[in-house]
Amino acid sequence: MASVLMASCPSAGHVGPVCAVAADLVRRGHRVRVLTGSTYATQVESSGAEFLALPSEAVVDLDAEDRSPAGRPVGVRGIGYDVEHMFLRPMAGQYAALQAALAAEPASVLITEMLYMGAYPLTARPRADRPLVVLLGITPLPVAGGGTGPYGMGLRPDGGLRPLRNRVLRALTSRFVFADAEAYLAAEFERLTGVPSAGSVFDLPLRTDVVLQLSPPGLEYPRPGLPVSVRFVGPLPTPVRGLPDPPWAADLDGELPVVHVTQGTVANRDVGKLIVPAVAALAERPVLVVLTAGGRSEEALREAVVGALGRVPPNVRTARFLDYTRLLPKVDALVTNGGFGTVTQALAHGVPLVVAGRSEDKAEVGARVAWSGAGIDLRTDTPSADRLDRAVGRVLFEPRYRAAARRLREQVAGQSALDAADALVRSA
Repeated sequence: MASVLMASCPSAGHVGPVCAVAADLVRRGHRVRVLTGSTYATQVESSGAEFLALPSEAVVDLDAEDRSPAGRPVGVRGIGYDVEHMFLRPMAGQYAALQAALAAEPASVLITEMLYMGAYPLTARPRADRPLVVLLGITPLPVAGGGTGPYGMGLRPDGGLRPLRNRVLRALTSRFVFADAEAYLAAEFERLTGVPSAGSVFDLPLRTDVVLQLSPPGLEYPRPGLPVSVRFVGPLPTPVRGLPDPPWAADLDGELPVVHVTQGTVANRDVGKLIVPAVAALAERPVLVVLTAGGRSEEALREAVVGALGRVPPNVRTARFLDYTRLLPKVDALVTNGGFGTVTQALAHGVPLVVAGRSEDKAEVGARVAWSGAGIDLRTDTPSADRLDRAVGRVLFEPRYRAAARRLREQVAGQSALDAADALVRSA
C-alpha cells in the first residue's frame, strides 16, 4: 500500500476528477489524502480518502458567479489580473499546506491538477527529497510550442499565417497582458524555493515529473519537443455510473438519430445560453433530443424550456443525470458548452460534437475540436437556433466529422487513465 497525497484548487470542475482518481486508488488499497477547500469535504470523504482542509489564504472561489472585484482592469488586461490574483496569489498558502501535510505524513506520490499552483514550488526540490509529482491534465495543454496562440483565446495554429500570428500574439500578451502575473510568479517562486521559476506560468505543468493528459493525443496540437513526461491516457470514466435507466430509455433504440444536449454541471445556471436555443433548433428535426440538467432538478430544466418556448417539444427527453457509459454509445451527435470532460468522454465513444462555449478553458476546447475535425466550434457562449440547426445537421450528415471522432476513439481504445495513475503510484 502506498501513501498518496492529492491536491486540488477548490472548484467543482477540478475537485471532481481528483476525487475520481482518489476513489479508485482507495479501492485498490492505497492510503489517500486529499487537500482542498472545506466546501468539498463531504465529496472527498465520500471517495474514501481522508480530507485535509486548505487554509483560508490558499482558497479562491473559482465557481463564484461574480469574480470581478473593484479595481480589476477591464478588457484583456483583466485576464492577466485573474491569472495573478486568482491562481498565483494563493500559491504560497497552497505550498505551505502541502509542506505541512508531507511533514505530518510522508507520501511517495503527489497527484494534483494544473491550477493547484502550490505543487509547482515542490518540483524545485531534488527528486530524492520529495514525492513524485503527477499532474492530471483536466484541461487542454496550456504550454507553448508548434505555433500555438495565447492560451484562452481559442486560436488554432494550423494553416497559412496562423502560426506566425499566434507567436506574435503570444509575445504581445506576455509583455502587455501577463507581464504583472509573470513578474509575480518569478519573484514569488524564487522567494519560496530559492531558485528562478524559469518559464511562463503556462509552461509550469512541464516542471512536474509526469503529466497524465486526460484526452486522446489527436485532440491536442502538436508541439515539437514536448517531453515524454506528457502521456496521453484518455478520459477518466464518467463520474455518474450505475443509474437506473430513465422511463424513456427504449426511445434511444428507435430509428431517429439521437442528439444529446448538455450545458455541463457548473456553467448551467442560465439554460437560455445553449439548451433553450438547441431545443428550439431541433424541435422540428426528425431527431430525438436528450437533455441533462447537470445536477439541477429535471423539473427546473423543463420549466425553463417551457418558460422560453411555451412547451417541451415532443421529440425532447430530459433527465437530471444520465450514465454516459450507456447513453453515449447510442448518441449520434453531442451539443455542449465545451466542458473538457464531456468532450473527451464523447470522443472516447466516437461521437462528433457541436461546441458553443467561451468561458474558462472552453474556447481552447472548442478550437481543438474543430482543429481535430471531430466537430464544429461555434465560437460563442450564446449561439442562435439557426446556427445550431445548421451545425447539428452538418455533424449528423457529413461523414467526415464522425470519421474524425472515431479516429480519436481508436487512439484511446483499451487505455485507462485510472490504471495509469495506479501504475505510477506503485512504481514510485
